[in-house]
Amino acid sequence: MADFDPSVTLTRDGRVAIITLNRSEHRNEINVDMSFDLADACLSAQQDDEVWAVLLTGSGDIFCAGTDESELASGWQEASALDRLRVCESVASIDKPVVAALNGDAIDQGLEIALACDLRVASTAASFGLTHLEKGFIPWDGGTQRLPRLIGTSRATEMILSSRILTSDEALDLGLVNLVTEPEDVVSRAIELASTIARHGPTANRYIKEAVMKGLDMTLEQGMRLEADLSFLLQSASDRAEGLASFLERRPPTYTGK
Repeated sequence: MADFDPSVTLTRDGRVAIITLNRSEHRNEINVDMSFDLADACLSAQQDDEVWAVLLTGSGDIFCAGTDESELASGWQEASALDRLRVCESVASIDKPVVAALNGDAIDQGLEIALACDLRVASTAASFGLTHLEKGFIPWDGGTQRLPRLIGTSRATEMILSSRILTSDEALDLGLVNLVTEPEDVVSRAIELASTIARHGPTANRYIKEAVMKGLDMTLEQGMRLEADLSFLLQSASDRAEGLASFLERRPPTYTGK
């Protein structure tokens, strides 16, 4: 039997799990097999206690050009078909910080995947857009919900309704990405960022992500209460005591994730 490359790979760099979309010959477009592979990789990174941050990138010079058109042509109108292709909740459900290394274009579902990450490092050569309306449908993997939360309602609505493609500089100006760098430096800069995050207490990192993400759907008062509750929980973590001791002793902390 012939060997086939996996459509998604999972490797490690220290405390950082690196998930790579690996269909460069198909512009890393999502098909059903890839959606299942990505879900498995996200679950593995989530369950690995040695992983304290996650990096998501694409192989070749494109991050993800969207959904494989052959999948859309074979009955995408059925809700169950779209359910098999949805991947963003798998990414968003990781409770550890997730950094996207956008090594190239992130279009349609590719941008929706990037939006499901917490931070985004982009190539100067990358373009970004949700062009679903040009094809007769609307974003269906979280784009209509996550984009407005990130760049504001008016800008997001205009971007989706016009199917406008953004350059990396435009995306940076809108707050769609956090950092823009040369194509050859994207992954290394993203790993550097993820590694910096991973050096912090993993419990505190998870609590910060929970406070920010859940707080988006709460009133200010509810969000403040959540923040206070999580801060109280952190006081009982051994990592919190280690962080304080290392500060007082002027040494790097040695966190355990407990």
